[in-house]
Amino acid sequence: MKHLQAFARRQKALYYTLFALAIGMGGAIIAQAYFIVSVVDKLFLQKQDFAAVVPMLGALLLALLLRTFFSYSTNRIGIRMAALAKNDYRKRLLEAVSDQSLLSSYEGQSGQKVSLLLDTVDELDSFFSKYMPQRMVSSVVAVMIIIALFTQHYISALIVLATAPFIPMFMAIIGRSTQQKAEEKLANLNAFSGRFLDTLQGLVSLRLYGRSGHYKELIRTSSIQFRDSTMSILKIAFTSAFMLEFISMLSIGLVALELCLRLVVFKSIDFFPAFFILLLVPEFYQLLKDLGSAFHAGRSSSGAAAKVEEGLLVQEAKAWGDAPLAKGPVHITLSNVSFSYGDKMILQDINTVLPSVGQVALVGKSGAGKTTLLHIIAGLLETEGVTVNGKDRFAYKEQDWLRHISYITQQPYLFAGTIAENIALGLDVTRADIEEAAQKANIASMIRSLPDGYDTVIGEGGRGLSGGEKQRIAIARAFLRKSSVVLLDEPTSGLDIKTEHVLQEAIAALAETALVVTVAHRLPTIRRADKVLFIHNGTIAAEGTHEELYETEAYQALFTRQGGGTDERATADCAHDAPGKTG
Repeated sequence: MKHLQAFARRQKALYYTLFALAIGMGGAIIAQAYFIVSVVDKLFLQKQDFAAVVPMLGALLLALLLRTFFSYSTNRIGIRMAALAKNDYRKRLLEAVSDQSLLSSYEGQSGQKVSLLLDTVDELDSFFSKYMPQRMVSSVVAVMIIIALFTQHYISALIVLATAPFIPMFMAIIGRSTQQKAEEKLANLNAFSGRFLDTLQGLVSLRLYGRSGHYKELIRTSSIQFRDSTMSILKIAFTSAFMLEFISMLSIGLVALELCLRLVVFKSIDFFPAFFILLLVPEFYQLLKDLGSAFHAGRSSSGAAAKVEEGLLVQEAKAWGDAPLAKGPVHITLSNVSFSYGDKMILQDINTVLPSVGQVALVGKSGAGKTTLLHIIAGLLETEGVTVNGKDRFAYKEQDWLRHISYITQQPYLFAGTIAENIALGLDVTRADIEEAAQKANIASMIRSLPDGYDTVIGEGGRGLSGGEKQRIAIARAFLRKSSVVLLDEPTSGLDIKTEHVLQEAIAALAETALVVTVAHRLPTIRRADKVLFIHNGTIAAEGTHEELYETEAYQALFTRQGGGTDERATADCAHDAPGKTG
């Protein structure tokens, strides 16, 4: 909660305005009690005419109007402070996400991140819109009422002081449980959001494999867990409200009993101060009850704040440096590169020098580590031994490195929008630049054949385009970015011969000015490569051209004849590795 309080204090203008309004509220409450007692005393005890109390009734109306104004203004400031806080936290979260390295951005579920940005930040609202204003009002006005009570009858004031601490004590007891339950609720909400989004994205696969019912049950279980955690918080809230009401009514009863004895039995106090105290004491305990309810909401917000702070304090897997990396060809060297997933060693002692320009094919059986090596070159996995232009790759600015690479997976993602927007991806380029990139990627003629050409709108994920068309749009992105390093994960997987040939021509054109590293399994791709890295059991067993490596028995064993024995359709005996899996 200290982070939220610190933010509230930084809003000095609003904070001090709350303080001034609280003082005004206290004055209006005391004035209201005073004028009510005065009117009753003059009319019923002193038997004065109604005309004598008209000025006091006017003053009472003014006090009521002022109290309403102060209450409304306090709530408005609380809402304003909440809006500023949520805007600030969302901005900082977005900056934290945008500043993450590639390594860190791969961690966690997208649904959880969206839930943190939207739902969790919304949970902060109660602290600023309810707890902060109520804490200010209750603290200031309660002190003013205690002072007013001491001026009238110090024994009643002492009784109030003796019973008042029970409410904060009870608030402290339930506060810890409330925060714990709030954090549990947010954890269940984030888990539910992440699982729901994952299931939604894979709905087609689930239906095809007949597993939609199983995942439906998982979502149902997650939603029930979220419901139960929410009901637990409501249970605490209702119990808290009951206990606060019980303590305050008991305290008011003690004060009323003491005043009744002194007024009726011992006749040691006059009507005016006794009635004045009886009007102020319920106000005092109502302030504490309101603070207790607001404290419950504030504790829920503190649980959300803890989750938000965790999101802001993301630990980077690997710190990038600040050395600049000029645009142009790069020289990449891999020296004793090793990588493991847990206890399973995937790559070990990889040593090679990649050419600055040309095609490199990564070949090997499924699980050999091809895609893992591709991720290491891209910087998606943390490891030592990768040097770029003679320096450790992580010594450079991350953004400089990212400007040099393009990573094209088997299923490159296309956004809902026009084809031109998907090729540009936000780059400040002209339409001529986009058309030139499309021409180099061998997709310009297809785009021109569409009714709206480059302004044709495609669906989310590239709906409406074939696999080969998606791949060529992704290659057009690489041409437009003028990437120095282009990484492809089996780009011709699942394509027909004609589309594959067109795509190979585009890749060859790209390799004239850039280093193109491809996880390959088809001979046309492998034969075009200037250098083939044969990965076997996590190491580079051999490297050279396809013709040179074909002399070795282990390399020959990768290939089988297909389609009547033509070499052009022969493929390496390795599975089509999914993006993100080990190759």
